[in-house]
Amino acid sequence: MDQLAIQYADVILPLPLTGYFTYSIPEELKDKVIPGCRVIVQFGVKKFYSALVHKIHSCKPEGYQIKDIEYLLDFSPVVPPESFEFWDWMANYYQSSIGEVLKAALPSGLKLESETRVIYNSGYTESLDNRLSPREQLLLEHICEKKNLSILELNNSLLKKSSICILKDLLQKGAVRIEENMKESYKPKTISLIQLSPKISTERSLLIALDSLKKIPKQLEILTKVIDESEIFENGPKREIQKKEFLQSNGYSLAVLNTLIKKDFLTITEKQVDRMTEYSGLQKSVSELSEAQEKAFLLIKKFFKSKPVTLLHGVTSSGKTEIYIKLIKEHLDQGKQVLYLLPEIGLTTQIIARLSLVFGNKVGIYHSKLNDQERVEIWNKILNYNTQENSSYQLIIGARSALFLPFRKLGLIIADEEHDTSFKQYDPAPRYHARDAAIVLGHLNKIPVLLGTATPSLESYFNAKSDKYGYVSLDERYSKIEMPLIMTANLKEAYHRKQMKSQLTPLLFDEMNKALQNKEQIILFQNRRGFSPFIQCKSCGWIPKCHNCDVSLTFHKHNNSLICHYCGYSINNPDHCSDCGSKEISTKGFGTEKVEEDITMLFPEARVERVDLDTTRSKTAFERITGAFDSGSIDILIGTQMITKGLDFKNVSLVGILNADNLLNHPDFRAFERSYQLLAQVAGRAGRKYKQGKVIIQTFDPENTIIQEVIGNDYEAMYNEQLSERKQFKYPPFFRIIAIILKHRDPSELNKISEELSNELRIRFGRRVLGPESPVINRIKSLYIKNIWLKIEREASVVSAKRQMQEIIGEVKSRNKSIIISVDVDPM
Repeated sequence: MDQLAIQYADVILPLPLTGYFTYSIPEELKDKVIPGCRVIVQFGVKKFYSALVHKIHSCKPEGYQIKDIEYLLDFSPVVPPESFEFWDWMANYYQSSIGEVLKAALPSGLKLESETRVIYNSGYTESLDNRLSPREQLLLEHICEKKNLSILELNNSLLKKSSICILKDLLQKGAVRIEENMKESYKPKTISLIQLSPKISTERSLLIALDSLKKIPKQLEILTKVIDESEIFENGPKREIQKKEFLQSNGYSLAVLNTLIKKDFLTITEKQVDRMTEYSGLQKSVSELSEAQEKAFLLIKKFFKSKPVTLLHGVTSSGKTEIYIKLIKEHLDQGKQVLYLLPEIGLTTQIIARLSLVFGNKVGIYHSKLNDQERVEIWNKILNYNTQENSSYQLIIGARSALFLPFRKLGLIIADEEHDTSFKQYDPAPRYHARDAAIVLGHLNKIPVLLGTATPSLESYFNAKSDKYGYVSLDERYSKIEMPLIMTANLKEAYHRKQMKSQLTPLLFDEMNKALQNKEQIILFQNRRGFSPFIQCKSCGWIPKCHNCDVSLTFHKHNNSLICHYCGYSINNPDHCSDCGSKEISTKGFGTEKVEEDITMLFPEARVERVDLDTTRSKTAFERITGAFDSGSIDILIGTQMITKGLDFKNVSLVGILNADNLLNHPDFRAFERSYQLLAQVAGRAGRKYKQGKVIIQTFDPENTIIQEVIGNDYEAMYNEQLSERKQFKYPPFFRIIAIILKHRDPSELNKISEELSNELRIRFGRRVLGPESPVINRIKSLYIKNIWLKIEREASVVSAKRQMQEIIGEVKSRNKSIIISVDVDPM
């Protein structure tokens, strides 16, 4: 083959490795392999991966032998090539590999994996020198019977865990061999349809078939029913006859149906269908905006012409969603796609219902609780978007992973609750912030980005004040609903006077009684799940701790166990102290589970429900509970911060925050900002159309500045105070922060390496380096942790700083192979 005619493909492998890998394109695949398609490639000696083609070129790499692409999976791109610019930015900015971005972007159903299989060697003969032991003989017979087995199947075979050890001996003796096969996880969903066979397509043939079944009544009944529902001699098929529904609704036997299929009277065909449920309700027109909303709407559109990003700062219940709907409609009417980002999966429940009422089947949802098959189907629908068809989603509502969807005609991005820390991806890499990444995606697509919130992040508000973003304020509630009356209840005083009723001060208890008497609903907020944070021996003070993490175990009463919320380690609740043997063990503190138990006892007539991670593990649990609360089937809803964000309940008159001090006392420069946001968001759940809602904040420090600012709804005061401190101590938005996290099983080795790294960083960056320091929880999953922080001035070149930092990290890792080092840009 002419060397000049050889084409090469740079591919992205789903591995945490830097850069692209080059493979040659075989002659038979020339002009078929294009950017955005998946190919099978061999990497290393035996492993095969599905890689994504990034670029086609004719420049042969030097210094190593080029392997051929093994197989082409797609004849059209599964990722639009224009997405690669966004992927490259994410890898570079967040200091991850492009392979890690690929793993975050593609649904698992589109990622093939190499599967090791054990194959029986049919040519093997046992010799005197190579006798098989009885256990080897037994395993070989099992492999011979199955022809080939995966490693997982082998582990589950009759010899269980010892199978792998025996396998090694069989490999050495040549009785079996190993192969790598590709395993694809995505399969389209199909339904089985019953149809009349072509053999009886005429009236005469049909009569003959019926006549032949006169003495077989069950078969005759089924065939007659199919003929009746098919109406083949009138206006074509009446409806599709689904096999499962047909058998169940009529009580027919599958065996009888199969007999008719064998006789060639009936046939079964498979039809591909969507896994996602389509909206089937009535659609309504876009609601008229109030005067304040209309003014905000027009100002947003004005900013869209001159600013890449606009911040909509609207108080809770101000009707921001109605403004979003009108903006979305304008873009959908132009044939554009819209991405609506939310920080929490739970928030999609209500917003999907509201938007589906207006936009029907144009609305799609994308988040991590969908299964792999559902995610692939949504991916393909968006990839194949056609303005002439109604089968594709135009409006996608999703959590942060929706950023990677293969949009063809993206026209607008909305990031609702933009302040929320759930927009930040912590593990695994890339550790991106979805709000910030959305702004970059908008810039690359030359489209506007709208940020909406009642409590802006300091960075976003700073950018708006600096005229980098457009700024629109909406400071009155929809329909003139009054802002809630916020009061404090002094926990110190109530405990001192022995007035507490479980976790409730007299003020909150009395207000709850009044609300229940008036048939109004209540929300209680406690940002800690479980029954109690820990248990303790009254005699010696012993507290059970996790074996893998440096934390106490949380008591969960529903299964009488102690659980680590970091690694999942759990033990049964002990009935005696493991140190002194005493049986006097008590719970300390309280979580949502204990609150639920106590509230049920205090208000036995009330219908009580709890919302936390433990009660919402299934896909539909959150939707079920919030739906029941919205319909009035629940009187008191107890929850963690899951219930604080963007949810709208029309009959909630009272919100109780059981302990505000837990939020305020975190060793974090964002603690006061987050406390203000969370308290204000919780408070915003209270209030009805014709009655002012109440919020009661229980605290040991009623005069705390943040609490007073929440009471006064004074975001500006909180912002100015925090901004002054941030500037003084060199924190965002005045400085960029990069966190370097080091992990090792040996604490002394970790201390040595972290000191080595920090010293080398100081040579380059001087006082910009802080640490190494141990975090509050300094051991998780048996790994000890040290943090080093790098502060970079806003005006300095962050690209140059990152490059130098990575060089130093690379040198330290090359000398210390056992250390785990990760980088978190803009940590939260």
